[in-house]
Amino acid sequence: MDAAWTHSTVLLNEAVDALFNSDAGTPEALADGTYVDATFGRGGHSRLILSRLSPQGRLIAFDRDPDAVAQSGAIQDPRFSIRQEGFSHLGELPRASVAGLLMDLGVSSPQIDNPARGFSFRFEGPLDMRMDTTRGESVAQWLETAELNQIAEVIREYGEERFAGAIAKAIVARRQERGPISTTTELAQLVADTVKTREPGKDPATRTFQAFRIFINAELEELQQALEGSLDVLQAGGRLAVISFHSLEDRIVKQFIAKHSRDEYDRRAPFAAPKVMKLKALDRIKPSAAEVTGNPRARSAIMRVAQRTDA
Repeated sequence: MDAAWTHSTVLLNEAVDALFNSDAGTPEALADGTYVDATFGRGGHSRLILSRLSPQGRLIAFDRDPDAVAQSGAIQDPRFSIRQEGFSHLGELPRASVAGLLMDLGVSSPQIDNPARGFSFRFEGPLDMRMDTTRGESVAQWLETAELNQIAEVIREYGEERFAGAIAKAIVARRQERGPISTTTELAQLVADTVKTREPGKDPATRTFQAFRIFINAELEELQQALEGSLDVLQAGGRLAVISFHSLEDRIVKQFIAKHSRDEYDRRAPFAAPKVMKLKALDRIKPSAAEVTGNPRARSAIMRVAQRTDA
């Protein structure tokens, strides 16, 4: 359990308002619906959603982090249930059964602030970074055998790091000389020694840690699968709200909504009826200046909102 580490929910009211402002039904009908918190975290969004539901409403949450699932036990509400699995599984819900779907991407503050989880370069801890600590290999285990080109590709693709090649070479050289890296501070120091220039105010290891975390948890693949699943489970008029924290996530969400927000024509059959759009893009929302002041981790957040069409 991680009760010592607190979490400030980003875009709390804005996200929940987006789900319940659909024009697909009356406020009473929307309150009777089934909603999904695809990334429970520490339950900030879930608790507010529950406060908007009628006795007939339902909330289904997903989270693959055992600590998050344990924390969800504090919610003693028959309208609430949680699944300990990645949100790519949300497509397994009944078709057209969901009135609102929220995805709050990235890592939670308790995950970052708990040294044992290995997400942060600011604290000494095992180099783990797994969202689900019960399965899969940690970053340290992967780096024990990963080839130079693979390490460089991961850092370059998922961290958008221009010094990816140099960092990968330093990791492999360290492994050959003194054994593999096993702690967060070892990795952070190695990157700092390798990367001589960086944006003001940003730790040199930021991009590398982001890259390894995204890779080891297959976060972008998980997001793409979840977005595709949302098209099946959202009912007509159902709302989709996705909060992203870096450009790789936001680009996927933006492109997904754009792709499904326009009629598609088959160039091979120019006179055939187009495939009707499945989504209607609604809004792009960023945290207020007051929220960023109170919670600096919110500064990079972007929420995109769309609505399932009748098609």
